[in-house]
Amino acid sequence: MAERITLSLFLLGLVACILGGFQILYALAFGLVCFVVYGLLKKHTPRQMVTMMLDGIRGAKNILIIFLLIGILTSVWRSSGTIPFLIYHAVQVLNPSFFVLYTFLLCCMMSFLMGTSFGTAATMGVVCMMISRSLGIDPVLSGGAILAGSYFGDRCSPMSSSALLVSELTDTNIYDNIRRMLKTAAIPFALSCLLYLVARGASSQTGSVASLDMFREHFNLSFVVVLPALLIIILSLFRVPVKRTMLLSILVAGVICLTVQKIPLTQLLPSLLLGYESPNDELAALLNGGGILSMAKVAGIILISTSYFGIFKQTELLTEVRRLVEASASKITPFGSVLFTSVVMSAISCNQTLATMLTFQMCDSILPDRKKLAIVLEDTVIVIAPLIPWSIAGGMPLTTVGAPTMSIWFAFYLFLLPIFSFGTELLLNRKNKQTAAEEIAESLPNTEESK
Repeated sequence: MAERITLSLFLLGLVACILGGFQILYALAFGLVCFVVYGLLKKHTPRQMVTMMLDGIRGAKNILIIFLLIGILTSVWRSSGTIPFLIYHAVQVLNPSFFVLYTFLLCCMMSFLMGTSFGTAATMGVVCMMISRSLGIDPVLSGGAILAGSYFGDRCSPMSSSALLVSELTDTNIYDNIRRMLKTAAIPFALSCLLYLVARGASSQTGSVASLDMFREHFNLSFVVVLPALLIIILSLFRVPVKRTMLLSILVAGVICLTVQKIPLTQLLPSLLLGYESPNDELAALLNGGGILSMAKVAGIILISTSYFGIFKQTELLTEVRRLVEASASKITPFGSVLFTSVVMSAISCNQTLATMLTFQMCDSILPDRKKLAIVLEDTVIVIAPLIPWSIAGGMPLTTVGAPTMSIWFAFYLFLLPIFSFGTELLLNRKNKQTAAEEIAESLPNTEESK
């Protein structure tokens, strides 16, 4: 009974924050109070509760370091001209008739390079939305393409904190996981491209991208400035650890800032904390952002939500939910059970990290094969979290680019991936049952003969 009351109070607080327009951070803080009180009522001491929370937070230590590096990287790539170079040259080959498709592909490229959906939305996503509006394209379509593309790399980039989280939870190799992720994503990705090709969304307006010439006016766009991005790809191919790869990219970008872009060190260092700021208003609207402080809110949510994980792990709060998940695995296949759990946990947690950790905790017993569990988590909770309207996983990227919440329905890739994987699992399960039935049927005559 205490478990149901505690979870109900948390859900009521969550709904109140959503309806009242308050930050999700408040709901998570309220939830933490509820869960701590539950633990105390279950005869756990205050010291034990603090230990539980710290245990959960320790599990996200590497993720928080990655967030710190992402904040620095997204700032220094702006200052060094890396992001302006990619944007400037990418849009030169764009055909307005296929711009929704290009938006998806450009965001896929950027998210694979950066490994962060938020960073992708704040850079390539903002520029794509600006261009799409000038071309008269429905922002609902563009927003969906941006959201889907942003989570393409968030799922399978070597730089991705979510890919790192899954590999750490399941104790698997991140690069082996990425190879399997690319295989399961191939058909959903191709279908998404086809849908975005059909859903052009362009009006009779022709628009203009001439304003992007300001990148060349304010940056030295020689080929050398793309080296930080190329370094990410090259080092990832050689399986250099993610944190080391990011640090090297940051160092190279920093040198480019000082030598190629001629930025004073006294200006560069504060930008790593506060983010890039352009003195040009038009350029500022496109590029301003990044920096360590830009990740502060997300880091706060991660700290609170991961402390949940420590409490849930060492109390009986989610015991009933776990039993329900285990019972459902035999009826809707293990993949279906993980998929259902992903939806529920994403709706409760309001962010991708906690949803991933809770789904793993609920489903680890139904998929003992850790390699398979890793890819199932990547094909479910990682892409399900941004489809929850009140979750920051989808809400923050859409808000950043100025797209409506309805754009979620046009994030085709995020829907197609779990649907395709679930359909494949069902077909495979049916085939196995049919094969087993045929083997039993073939053995029956032999049994009769032996009699």
